[in-house]
Amino acid sequence: MVINSSDANDAAEAVQEADAAVADAVEPVRMAPPVKLLSTLSEIGDQPQIRALSAALFAAGLLRGDRRLVRAGVRMLASHELATTLKNFVKHRVDRTRPRSRDDAEDAHEMQPGDNHAKEETSFPSGHSAGAASAARAFARELPDYASAAYGVAAGVALAQIPRCAHYPSDVGAGIMIGIASELAVDAGWRAAGAALNGLVAAPERD
Repeated sequence: MVINSSDANDAAEAVQEADAAVADAVEPVRMAPPVKLLSTLSEIGDQPQIRALSAALFAAGLLRGDRRLVRAGVRMLASHELATTLKNFVKHRVDRTRPRSRDDAEDAHEMQPGDNHAKEETSFPSGHSAGAASAARAFARELPDYASAAYGVAAGVALAQIPRCAHYPSDVGAGIMIGIASELAVDAGWRAAGAALNGLVAAPERD
């Protein structure tokens, strides 16, 4: 099946129109107390908080002699930093007004090529979603018994961006994809480095 540019443009427009419809629907409850509380709790997915959590797990692992916690902290930080880099790469090339800052212009929700660095004009993609998804997957690699809890928190952080009008649904979806891809890349590098190290350790000594 071949998808031409016209079909792709139509699909993109449909997604953006759906985004606008969702933003219109949630706007009336944006300042409601439950949403404001959810918004506050979702800040655990912001960059300083995830970095602090990663460092705390690393430190706790060192103190307890728990290698899994140490590795989880390192994996989380590495995955999060890669996700942040990729997210910023996209943000600085796509201009999109955040739902909470839309005006009456019909195209306020549309994505446009650009390099605007203003916070309210860089809605796409969601950094909170990217960071939370990458950190949750990295954490689950080392502590699979707590994977459901980690994914639940990440999902909550990502979905909270919609009712608080910080992001459109497609911003959130793109952020999650960036987070997943970043963690997969870090895991692949981690495994390759581990295999190389094991090869060096296992290599026979030469006379």
